[in-house]
Amino acid sequence: MIVDTLAIVGTGLIGGSFALALKQAGAVREVLGVGRNPARLTDARELGLIDCAVDWAQAGQADCILLALPVGDTGAVLQQLAPHLKPGAIVTDAGSTKANVVAAARAALGERFADFVPGHPIAGSEQSGPGAARADLYQGKKVVLTPQADTRANALATVRALWEATGAQVETLDADLHDRVFAAVSHLPHLAAFALVDELAQRVDGDTFFRFAASGFRDFTRIAGSSPEMWRDIALANREAVLAELDAYLDALQALRQTVTSQDADALL
Repeated sequence: MIVDTLAIVGTGLIGGSFALALKQAGAVREVLGVGRNPARLTDARELGLIDCAVDWAQAGQADCILLALPVGDTGAVLQQLAPHLKPGAIVTDAGSTKANVVAAARAALGERFADFVPGHPIAGSEQSGPGAARADLYQGKKVVLTPQADTRANALATVRALWEATGAQVETLDADLHDRVFAAVSHLPHLAAFALVDELAQRVDGDTFFRFAASGFRDFTRIAGSSPEMWRDIALANREAVLAELDAYLDALQALRQTVTSQDADALL
């Protein structure tokens, strides 16, 4: 057993899968659930993701607390949690951006920031909610941790061990580098998929296009079914890096358009 008690803030796909995997691995004795939606907490308990739903005071008494929520909520949630943290309690997150999360955590936690381990599991699905959780979600997938100079070594080791117990491969990155990398390989593709689906949906005859869309379209646009709230927050949180990648992609599309316009077969090839 790695920790006795784990609290999950946000018991959907990411948090629920983390809890399920750790339960199956025998890495945790009890899982507590915290969230803004009582119905989802009830679902999480009935599905066996958590053992009971608790308030902020009870969650703060857990050995480790995972924040699995939209990155824009990080600061507000940590402010509610901070007064209740017991000595030695570890806090970590699963957000898709890291520089803004680190800043929010440092502001909210103060001297307890040393107990915060920023993280990002590179796994997921376009599905969401407790019903989407599964114990093998992280098996063989990467998890990136972005510890700071003042992150407590024992806290980092514990969070690493928990993710490894889920079957994940853990790596570390600088927070700013993390945000630049994932703006290109994750955030941009999501925005591109959302944009394409939305453009077709706005057409008067959009239903006809969707009716004939085959596997190639579905492969490219599957992620457009992801949580709009989550991806709105990610785009705003990682604004500068996302804008840089959007500009680079628009340049590439314009160059491609020019080759089609000029019928430049060699360049197009």
